[in-house]
Amino acid sequence: MTMHAQTLLTTAITAAENACAEILTVYHSNDFQAEAKGDNSPLTLADRKAHQVITAILQASSAYPILSEEGKTIPYAARKDWDYFWMVDPLDGTKEFIKRNDEFTVNIALIHQGRPVLGVVAVPVTGDVFYATEGGGAFLKRGSTPRALPRKPITDLNQPGLRVVASRSHMNPETEAFIGRLTAPELVSAGSSLKFMLLAEGKADVYPRYAPTMEWDTAAADAIVREVGLRVMRQGPGQGGRESAEVLLYNKESLLNPFFLVC
Repeated sequence: MTMHAQTLLTTAITAAENACAEILTVYHSNDFQAEAKGDNSPLTLADRKAHQVITAILQASSAYPILSEEGKTIPYAARKDWDYFWMVDPLDGTKEFIKRNDEFTVNIALIHQGRPVLGVVAVPVTGDVFYATEGGGAFLKRGSTPRALPRKPITDLNQPGLRVVASRSHMNPETEAFIGRLTAPELVSAGSSLKFMLLAEGKADVYPRYAPTMEWDTAAADAIVREVGLRVMRQGPGQGGRESAEVLLYNKESLLNPFFLVC
């Protein structure tokens, strides 16, 4: 890892951890409500506070533009020629936050010419921080000591007993069809980008996603799973004129991801 990449990674981790602190202040507040409605809802407040602290730290440390879910209205004409930029989801896991099941994350990625070259996924409630840089490996900081995440062997989809990331209660026909082609699969579940981290940690083998996601939902996690030998492969039609690509691409005119498979 170059010195510049290490500096950018340190900045992104700091931004993510500060955002986690802001989110937890709201999450553990006495006036937390079960529903997220209006500009002053707990969800909106936590999202806004996280966005503000991340933006302040990233802007103070680099000249790269920022594309955040909170600032997603930047037109394609203004961003299409960006060489490097930060892609941010200040609070990933809306349903999890409202349900108070602790499975939400902060996602920060650095995108270079359509691919994620740095990713940080931080978990506010546990304090876990997953991170990676292109060619530098993937790591998990759990407590005070980071540990490297080992590279994964190639997944044989014909192998019985594969652990599949899927929701037992919200299964769509495409996901059911995929699982139906497997032999004796085991279903595992998590919220937000933690679905990817199950694979990164070796707690799951395959993640079929046949439902809508946005680029900021996947970019940081994509950078991490790539560094353990996994790929986020698009399923179905090509991506806005870039049909030759197999892995997900970022900063498309439409920020909606195609369906994908992680394995």
